[in-house]
Amino acid sequence: MDSGVPATPPQQYAAAGRIPLAVVVVDGDGLVSHWSTGARRLFGATKEQAVGQPAVELLPVSGALTEDGEYDAYDGYDGLGPGLDASLNGLTSYPAAGRARLSEPGRERVDVLWWAYPMVGPGDERLLVLAADAGQFGGEDESVERIAPGFALHTEFPGFDELARRLPEILPSMSVQESTRIVSQVLDLGYPVLEFSHHDRVPVTPDWGVPRRAERKERQRAAAEAAAAGQAVETADLEQDLEYAAVRERLEFLNEVSGRIGSSLDLARTIQEVSAAVVPRFTDVAGTYLREQVIAGEGFPDGPPDATTMWHRVAVEHVDEPGRWDDVVPVGESMPFPEHTPFFQCMTTGDPVLVPRISEQMGNAIASQFEKRDIRPLINNRSMLVVPLKARHVVLGFMILLRHAERALFNDMDRVTGAELAARAGLVLDNARMYTYQESVAETLQDSMLPQVTPRMAGCDTATRYLPGTLLGRVGGDWFDSIKLPGSRTALVVGDVMGHGLNSAAMMGQLRTAVQTMAALDLPPEQLLRNLDDLAQRLGEHYLATCLYAVYDPIRNELRLGNAGHVPPVIVRAADGRSELLELPTGAPIGVGGVPFESVRVAVAPGDRLVMCTDGLVEVRGEDIGVGLATLCESAAHPAASMDEACDTIIRSLAASFPEAGRGGRKDDVALLMARLNGIDAESVAAFELSLEPREAARARRLVRGQLRAWGLAEVTETAELLVSELVTNAVRHARGRRAELRLVRAGSLLCEVADEDHTLPTLLDARPDGERGRGLRVVSSLAREWGTSRTSDGKTVWFELALP
Repeated sequence: MDSGVPATPPQQYAAAGRIPLAVVVVDGDGLVSHWSTGARRLFGATKEQAVGQPAVELLPVSGALTEDGEYDAYDGYDGLGPGLDASLNGLTSYPAAGRARLSEPGRERVDVLWWAYPMVGPGDERLLVLAADAGQFGGEDESVERIAPGFALHTEFPGFDELARRLPEILPSMSVQESTRIVSQVLDLGYPVLEFSHHDRVPVTPDWGVPRRAERKERQRAAAEAAAAGQAVETADLEQDLEYAAVRERLEFLNEVSGRIGSSLDLARTIQEVSAAVVPRFTDVAGTYLREQVIAGEGFPDGPPDATTMWHRVAVEHVDEPGRWDDVVPVGESMPFPEHTPFFQCMTTGDPVLVPRISEQMGNAIASQFEKRDIRPLINNRSMLVVPLKARHVVLGFMILLRHAERALFNDMDRVTGAELAARAGLVLDNARMYTYQESVAETLQDSMLPQVTPRMAGCDTATRYLPGTLLGRVGGDWFDSIKLPGSRTALVVGDVMGHGLNSAAMMGQLRTAVQTMAALDLPPEQLLRNLDDLAQRLGEHYLATCLYAVYDPIRNELRLGNAGHVPPVIVRAADGRSELLELPTGAPIGVGGVPFESVRVAVAPGDRLVMCTDGLVEVRGEDIGVGLATLCESAAHPAASMDEACDTIIRSLAASFPEAGRGGRKDDVALLMARLNGIDAESVAAFELSLEPREAARARRLVRGQLRAWGLAEVTETAELLVSELVTNAVRHARGRRAELRLVRAGSLLCEVADEDHTLPTLLDARPDGERGRGLRVVSSLAREWGTSRTSDGKTVWFELALP
């Protein structure tokens, strides 16, 4: 936008984007807030004279009003002077362009080409007017007489980059933020261009720029002149040219919209993209409704929607003043639509419904379903188009499109355009819906496979974190577990099936179940991993898994660990806060086959913390895993107020150390298990040896009564005596062997165990009313908080827990 115009043909001006423009900014009160140097040259007033004055007085539409109050036609551009007047008075809310004749007393009339852009968003600016002197082109060339302003897609016209660069330069009184906002809206709504002839016509959207009526009048005038000169006139060709241009513009619009939507599989973002693509270019208001099953990512019931189908309002985009629609039609509301409405017709037939103008009667019918909220001022006398959003012959929702009364009515071509737009949007929405559904299924599957780890167990507190990766549906093969073992011990497990997706998750579920089953047999870590490897071989040859299995004995203050190719654990010593990686025999991953496993014993002290994780936490592609392990050690040693905070500290530290993973999304799952090894002091453990004789049941009751009295647990003494008596009686009656052991452990709850030398596990029987047996374990099951049985290397253990007051 130069201060002067070189002697270049007008077609070259447009191609180079070098049309000198006047730039005027009008605020919400209709007063000029910016007046460029080009505006001074074109309209005569200085900046000091113009700023703060009504825009309609500085840009007079002259010679247009007749005695009856109507505007005279001006060389085929009738109605465009009033269009500028309407824009200056804030009567339009969409971009407009036209040709007007301006004059002032004592000045020669000036023919002006203009473009008006209503501004939305924060700030006082409400209208940007760009204008050019049509007389600057000069000459008698026929094409000059047919110069008309319009808009073209900025990506398809070579001058847009200069507009973007130069427009802020001629808005010096504005901040960078304000001028950038204006420029972005101009480029978004269309680059101002000129039409020189039907041979050099740039894309112009009829609803924005020169109305097709003006084009038709211009062509008719040219045809009349040709006929008067004795030249042949093909009127059909003229009409065909106009129709072809309109179709081309619609296709260009649809092509642009298609490129703007579908950039994400996020349902909310997709809806926002669709709404922003049509407002204000195609419509002034766009309300989007979706079936509730789409929002929830669920399937649909059989048959078409009916009057009971609930529709969820997910977006309302408009060019009206902020907040005008929010109270009347708030986003998030669900409602059905009665049969008499055009919305019901659209959703049941799957076809667009065109209402050229909403009558008062129709407005009342539509407003009746909104109860006390009067929606009539927002819809009456507006043109409406309802288009279905559908995919695979299923209506997912619909869009209600409204145009202001002063804008051109929706027509049949708009209905075709809207239907095509909705069809493309429907496919994108359905893809987003399916993705939402698959994510929901994946999360449900993953949650069902991961255990609910008890935060407090005998002599041990635990905390866990699971972070799904971003690949393949957020489903992976990482898992953790804690399993209660005889003797107040706890098994701590972390594993990782190599790979991602449902197959890995299914394999993980099988291995996790197998570990729980084998842990109940009280197998040592090396034997458990050996059996797990054999099982993986039988399940298939295509899966490998790593696993770290640790057994914590809080009475002996000892860890026994076995490793199958897994990331080594970290131990944080309570005495000095020092952390270290435990050196374990690595072992081969589960599924390799034929490889021996070993276990090691590690002495621990009360308060020590054990940190176990999968490699997704410490390994990033392109980085040495040693860096991640060192960071894990360092972050695990940080003091924290709770176990949960300690886990969060580790996650944050590793994320900060590998920002590349944060930018690209975590590709692998992360499982983290932290255990604080509290231990159980010797004073809280009592063990008694029993012989398998009938009199031992009475002796066991006396031993329990005396020990609980010493511990000050009189409230649970009676129940504990009864249940221990039942377990000892069962051992006397059914166990093979000569001895048994009774052990009482006080650690947050009262744990009672009876161990004998028989491997046969007792079962819960259905005791008959007249039966003499089968009630012992039923009593235990009824009165104990928890109970269970476990095989051991020497026999079995039957145990129960009682809550302490």
